[in-house]
Amino acid sequence: MIEIATSPTTTTLVIAGELDLQERDQFPGIAARVVGLRRQLLVIDMCRVTFMDSTGAAFLISLADSGAKRGGATVIRGADERDLFVLEVCGAMDLFRIDNEHRCEPATPATGFHMVTPRMNATDRVDRRAI
Repeated sequence: MIEIATSPTTTTLVIAGELDLQERDQFPGIAARVVGLRRQLLVIDMCRVTFMDSTGAAFLISLADSGAKRGGATVIRGADERDLFVLEVCGAMDLFRIDNEHRCEPATPATGFHMVTPRMNATDRVDRRAI
């Protein structure tokens, strides 16, 4: 899922889930909307991206390239090392500013509950897959 938010100077894409070959059909429409907004700054929020392949990277690269041709900048925030590695392998890191200060909100609100691990006796066996 990709959501677009705008302010007078910034377009923000909030991406959740997979950014890959399977999602490519939506990329042209989103790219057209983003380019049509003509904002100087594009912020790509990747806090909730679960997987990105080279198709997803190509989508981000095309957005950054379009912005750079108009004199704009593209910032990536919340990307994990794996996603940044994909962009690096594609030779595209120079198209992006990386926001290392951003801290992602938790995917679910804090409940106040803590996981309790059972006490074990020496004779107890625990299936770790169930914990």
